[in-house]
Amino acid sequence: MPKPDGAAPQHLSNRTAMIPRRTFLAGAAGLTAGALAPFTAARAGTSRFTTNGDHFLLDGQPLQILAGELHYPRIARADWRDRLRKLKSLGLNTLSAYVFWNAHEKAPGRYDFTGNLDLSAWLALAQEEGLHVLLRVGPYACAEWDGGALPAWVFADESVKARSLDPTYMQLSGRWLKRLGQEVAHLEIDKGGPVLMTQVENEYGSFGQDRAYMEAVRDQIRSAGFDGALYTVDGASVIEKGALPSLINGVNFGTTDKAEEEFKRYAAFKPSGPRICTELWGGWFDHFGEVHSAMPAPPLLDSLTWMLDRQISVSFYMAHGGTSFGFDAGANFDRKTETYQPDISSYDYDALLDEAGRPTPKFSAVLEVMRRYLPAERFAPLPAPQKALEIPRFRLTETAAVTPLFGRPVAAPAPRTLESLGQSHGLMRYRHRFAKAAEGTLRIGEVRDYAVVSVNGRRVGVLDRRLNEREIALSVQAGDSLEILVDTMGHVNYGERIGRDQKGLIGGVTLEDQSLQGWTHEGLPLDDLGGLAFRVGTVSDGPAFHRGTFELKGAGYTFLDMRGWGKGYAWVNGHNLGRHWSVGPQRTLFVPESFLKVGVNEVVVFDLHPVLDTSLAGVHTQIWDLPGQVKE
Repeated sequence: MPKPDGAAPQHLSNRTAMIPRRTFLAGAAGLTAGALAPFTAARAGTSRFTTNGDHFLLDGQPLQILAGELHYPRIARADWRDRLRKLKSLGLNTLSAYVFWNAHEKAPGRYDFTGNLDLSAWLALAQEEGLHVLLRVGPYACAEWDGGALPAWVFADESVKARSLDPTYMQLSGRWLKRLGQEVAHLEIDKGGPVLMTQVENEYGSFGQDRAYMEAVRDQIRSAGFDGALYTVDGASVIEKGALPSLINGVNFGTTDKAEEEFKRYAAFKPSGPRICTELWGGWFDHFGEVHSAMPAPPLLDSLTWMLDRQISVSFYMAHGGTSFGFDAGANFDRKTETYQPDISSYDYDALLDEAGRPTPKFSAVLEVMRRYLPAERFAPLPAPQKALEIPRFRLTETAAVTPLFGRPVAAPAPRTLESLGQSHGLMRYRHRFAKAAEGTLRIGEVRDYAVVSVNGRRVGVLDRRLNEREIALSVQAGDSLEILVDTMGHVNYGERIGRDQKGLIGGVTLEDQSLQGWTHEGLPLDDLGGLAFRVGTVSDGPAFHRGTFELKGAGYTFLDMRGWGKGYAWVNGHNLGRHWSVGPQRTLFVPESFLKVGVNEVVVFDLHPVLDTSLAGVHTQIWDLPGQVKE
């Protein structure tokens, strides 16, 4: 966009004192448009990020932000540097990074910034590698992450309203942001850190239209110590609903969208100011039970070229998706079909780098475009590749019953949600004892999200929320015990159901329209597998843990081939790899090199269903259900 004559720089930060926490390298100065000067050990606190008309400036020089999105919890910490260096190999100068509230505050007031959640170390490493940072603190993130990063415990009281001025919600989000500020607010660029801008909320225009709420979140972020540049992010078609015009405003688009059309929409909202595509989607995510998403490269390349021609800033979403380990994958809810759509554990995203961090043909295509616009010295060499391991098939010969891990029973007249019982994920076993014989249709208001129904330990059937299954035929005698084991999937992370996706049995249970009163609840978060008693043998029916070992003679990563298994979770050397499910499209689970060791490695698989062949193998790449394939 043309720069207005005589426009003066707008200073976006007002504090220069650095808060010493670690030794950081100084922010890059002397940048030309699209260029990134090497980071050098200079005096901290001397860089200034500003705007002038339609340009970003760093120390008075034009700065074209060329970013790639990476998510620290989706990448094993040992691989952080490798992935960051691969941004540099594309000629990029900036890391775009969400912060995930529910990863750091799993329980009220209990914070974790260690290991794979060491956010300040993640940002420091980016700076060491010569990258600026766009920090997306939310507190809502979306990102196909469980609950959009809003903790499930916030909504134990179902009256709390997400992403609103609800006093409880705002009090908790403000407390969290203040704690986050203690960790990373000192890493803004004018304080010697790498953070150019901090994002306020995320795509709020796709959720609501409440300027007062957005201003309140902005004020919470300011109060947490983020004094520098702030920005908002929205789709161009809804930007007027979510953006704060006084801040920098980015737009998200991609796949089949055209950059020219999106920025025309943006210009109708804001005719002047620096332009940035804060998420250029080059791929997409996957739901269980669907085929793998594979997006063509030409639309991505066309939009990229259009923006580079005009020196518009851009961020690739995702540069590398990684893996939603454990319980971190989220879910969508289709309003038109009233269908729940849980996300798979792989966040491959058909991105520039695959789930294992390997360059894809899309990476090569983007690199070819970037080389036409940037000098050769901008492109760092690719790091040496890690080794992909093939592990011969091995058997899991030991089994353990799930029963010893269940928590202390809690009695209630009607089924309660997991959140109301202090649990955010995993399993919940609901039990009811019949006082008299009955026969008919068992109906549940809603199952969230998958239930195995048994009577006296004998399996009757399963209920799948994706298929809107809520009833099953049942015949019982006096004294019979009904057991409904619920397995939870991701909390909805997008749309009006954010914060309204409490897990368990919802809306009561009836048998032939007679309400069943009197329930016990036994929770199993699956966070700690200690106490399991494994033995050699098989379990004929019902949920069970299966354990086995394999031996490695060298380092590398692998993908566990889960074909032949039913539905559940898998651990390698204590690391929860995520969910497996025979409905596809993901057939393997990624195991980073750092999760493995030379020598004997232990695998534990939990499965809700009987398994005929309790064996596994390691393969060198992900196995997908693709369009045109017939599922097993």
